[in-house]
This record gives sequence, structure tokens and C-alpha cells, in this order.
Amino acid sequence: MLSRFMSGSIRNLEREYNCTVRLLDDTEYTCTIQRDAKGQYLFDLICHHLNLLEKDYFGIRYVDPDKQRHWLEVTKSIPKQMKSQPPFTMCLRVKFYPPDPAALKEEITRYLVFLQIKRDLYHGRLLCKTSDAAMLAAHILQAEIGDYDPGKHPEGYSSKFQFFPKHSEKLERRIADIHKTELIGQTPETSELNFLQKAQSLETYGVDPHPCKDVSGNPAFLAFTPFGFVVLQGNKRVHFLKWHEVTKLKFEGKTFHIYANQKEDKKIILTYFAPTPEACKHLWKCGVENQAFYKLEKSSQVRTVSSSNLFFKGSRFRYSGRVAKEVMEQSAKIKREPPEIHRAGLVPSRSCPSITHGPRLSSVPRTRRRAVHISIMEGLESLRDSAHSTPVRSVSHGDSFMTRSRSQAADVGGSTSIISDEAYSPSDSVLPTPVAEHRSVEHAAAAAANGASGSIQEEKESEAGTPTAGEPGGGEVDGGGRATPRAGAPLSEVEQANKFVLSVLRLLLVTVGLLFALLLLLIVLTESDLDVAFLSDIRQTPEFEQFHSEYFCPLRRWFACRLRWAGGLLIEEERAGAEEEGAPAE
Repeated sequence: MLSRFMSGSIRNLEREYNCTVRLLDDTEYTCTIQRDAKGQYLFDLICHHLNLLEKDYFGIRYVDPDKQRHWLEVTKSIPKQMKSQPPFTMCLRVKFYPPDPAALKEEITRYLVFLQIKRDLYHGRLLCKTSDAAMLAAHILQAEIGDYDPGKHPEGYSSKFQFFPKHSEKLERRIADIHKTELIGQTPETSELNFLQKAQSLETYGVDPHPCKDVSGNPAFLAFTPFGFVVLQGNKRVHFLKWHEVTKLKFEGKTFHIYANQKEDKKIILTYFAPTPEACKHLWKCGVENQAFYKLEKSSQVRTVSSSNLFFKGSRFRYSGRVAKEVMEQSAKIKREPPEIHRAGLVPSRSCPSITHGPRLSSVPRTRRRAVHISIMEGLESLRDSAHSTPVRSVSHGDSFMTRSRSQAADVGGSTSIISDEAYSPSDSVLPTPVAEHRSVEHAAAAAANGASGSIQEEKESEAGTPTAGEPGGGEVDGGGRATPRAGAPLSEVEQANKFVLSVLRLLLVTVGLLFALLLLLIVLTESDLDVAFLSDIRQTPEFEQFHSEYFCPLRRWFACRLRWAGGLLIEEERAGAEEEGAPAE
């Protein structure tokens, strides 16, 4: 009995995995999950730990061994989604940014969104003009260190903290001036609310950038926001499609298509190319989820979406969860005492000035917490890393049918608007798609200009993957005479024709297979003893009687003979084997 109990315990231990989730304040939550545990179990566990009720805006993100980021699906088993070996490491992030953060019901939700947007600002996702950046940084200072105190905050105190990938002394002085004069007396709650309202008004609010290239090979960042689909190139937003204008999202391989209808029945098809097929599928799934969350009125309207027009081809995906309108209606019904929030201010060290990505949150006191500090020197390293991200210098855009000029691109998907003083270039480490392996020679030149020294191994890999100017498939030639390949170049006419032929053949094969299966099903039904009116009518027709006597009965007798013959051979082989072994035959 004891041995059975112990063996059962061992089996139970083998069915359990350790899982660590990094929260928005850079603390860690560790738990044990069963082998068949689904994503919803882990997500509910974290939300209970944080005392979070407005949880539909958040999600759990993980990175596979190929450095591709994914959102954990709540309806599927966790171990089956994770391609890595346990223990699993994930992180809690804002998945759907609230259209109006000020309308959130509870302060704990606003605080977590505040931490997420502060991360976006630090890593370059929330790019804005200098004046807006100074105001946002001043609100962070006021929320986390309080009012300006000459005794505690010496001259140049704002330079001790890293709010952005990079900033100048002039910007630091402007941040300090706003903090000293305009924000005195504001509580942390008020400063966080003002920060959210300011961030919500920016063009890049809610942007989770996906690096892609258009049909001309120009780098671009695609993103889905609470208000629609955006395309960022350089320091401009070149396309903006509202969610009610987007009719379909489709992908095939590395190619991503956006179909939209604008006013006066103007139809648009935008085409982009992702670095890898996995990145393109992740981009498509993010678009399907965002469109369902922000566009639909009820979750009952959610339908399964296919990535292809043909039912037997492509991926199928269905968003599982409530939509934005339902979330707001459910939030209005929350009636409880506001949970306690323990904020920890920014604590710069005299020897090594540092800043935490977010204050420590302790809704549950018995939590193992790990404070993560990033020094200014590490921030500069992050800045140098961000130079390797895809450079964006062109605002021209083309779709799958034509190449538009700059003036034409401005007319499609909304007017072009300037989002910042610099080109949009978030850090590689926060992009949902790995782009470090797709660096070109231009990337290395940009990194060198910013003071980043590339390794010899990286230079060898870059040269090995770069064709010469005379080779087919080569891209643009830089100043040094070396060709830069276009990772997202459109397919040739021959390749497109081959793909079309394969699609037609696949359709024919499936059609023939379905017809054959239906014919077999009909024969089985007519030869059965089922007493159904339409089957009786079929049996009485002369054509069926002729088919039954001339084809079906001989074919059935032939199969029966073959089966008896095969059975006789097996019996003889068994007897022969038994005689050889000296055993009596049965």
C-alpha cells in the first residue's frame, strides 16, 4: 500500500512544472502548474495574486527558442504551447490598451497600465515629440518621488533617471522645470492619471510594433491600437485605418494583407512582408484579436477566422474572451473597497544612479519579490542595441497591385502625420518579432554611428548572408559596393504562378476526394437495411439494379475471396511455424 502511494506521488510530481511570471513592476511570481493546466488557470492565478478584477486588458506573453514572442492562449494547454523545456518563464503585459485609461474603474488597473506605458516610453515604443516627452517624464517623477525638495533633489537630479532610450541635457532641464513648477501638490494617483491622459492622446499610444517591409523593400512598423491599424515609417504615421474600415486580415507565408473599405466605397489592399512565417502568423493573430476586442459589440459575435479564402488551406483562429464594450459594462458593476497599492519611489544611488522599470507592487504580502534595477550605463547599452533595429527612412508605400508615390501614400489610410522628432526605432529586445538576425549592412553602419561596436562574428554573418551586386536576388548597393538583400522582397511572377497552380491542384484533389467519399457513403447506405424513403426509391430504379448486379456484387465477391485467401495463408504460416517448433497444431 505504501509503495503504491509513493509511486503515485512520484507520478504526480512528474506531472507538475514550475512556472515563473515576471510582473509589470519587475517582481516575479512563481507557481506550480499541472501538465494539463490551461492558460486560463495561470492567468486567473496571477490576477488573484494582484487582486485584479479588470483583467481583460492584460495577457501573458512568452518567447519561444527562436526568440519569437507569443501571447499565451487561455483555452489551450500551457506545456503544449511552450516550445521550451520547463521551468517556464513568462511575463504579464497589457495586451489590449484601454481606449480611455481615465475611464478604468479601479486604481489598481490604472496603476498597472501606468507601469506598462512607462515601459513603452523607456524602450522607445511610445515615441513622441520632445515637449510631450518632457511632460510625461515629469509626471513620472512627481508620481514616484513626490514634490520637488531642494534638500533632497540637488541640481541635475532629473539626469539620475533614465526615462527614454536617449535624451539630452536640454530635455533633462525641461523635465526638472516642469516638475518644480507645474506639478507641485499632485498626489501619485493624480500624476498617474494625468500621465495616462497625456499618453492616450499620442499617435503611438498602445502600439506594439511589428517590424515588416513593404513591397518596395522599405522598412516599416505595423501595429494595432485601440483605434485601428497603423503603419509607421520614419518619424511619420503613413497609414491609419479605423477598425470599422478593416474588412479582413490575411497572411500566407511571410506575406500579410490588410483589406479595408473607406468612404465612397474605396477599397484598399495593403501588403507587407514579415521577417519569418512565424512572425507573420503572430502578426495576423494579434490583428484578429485586436479587431474582435475593439470592433465587436458582443463576444457572441466572434467567429472563427481563416487566414486563407480556401477552407482546406491556411490557419484558423478564434478570439476567446470578452470585447471592450462588455469589459466596460462589467467594470461599472464592480463594488468593493479599493485594494491597497504599495508604491515604491525611484531611489537613485550615489555611486551608481539607477531607475527601476516600475515600483514594487505588494497586493499580497507573502510574495517572493525581486527588485530589478537598470543603471544608466545599462540604459546606454540598451540605446546602442536599439540602433540595430530596422532603420526607417522612407515614407513611400506600395500595395500588392501598384507602387504609390509619396503624395498618393498620404491619401490612403488617412493623412500622414508626424509622430516625433526622430525616426521610430524601438529597442530590439521589446519587439514581438526577432529582428536582430535580419540586420543589414545599413544597420551595422547606423550602430557604428551611434558608438556601438559590432563583433567580428556578426560582421562575418552579415557578409556571408549578403549576395554580390551581380547575383540574382540582390538588393540595393550601399556606398561600399556591397549589396544589401531585401528580406521582404515580393515574389517573382514565376513563383506567383507556381503558387496559383499548386492552389488549383490542391482544390481539385480535395474536390475529387469529397466526391469519392460521398459516392462510397451513398453505396453503403443503399446496400444497408435502413428503411428510408429516398433510399428505397433509389434501390428500385433500374440504374441502381444494373449497378448492383453488374458491378457491386462481383466486386464484393472478389474482395471476399481475397480476404479468405489472405486468411488461409496466415493459417498455413501459423501451422508451419508450429510444426517447426515441435508444437502440436491447433
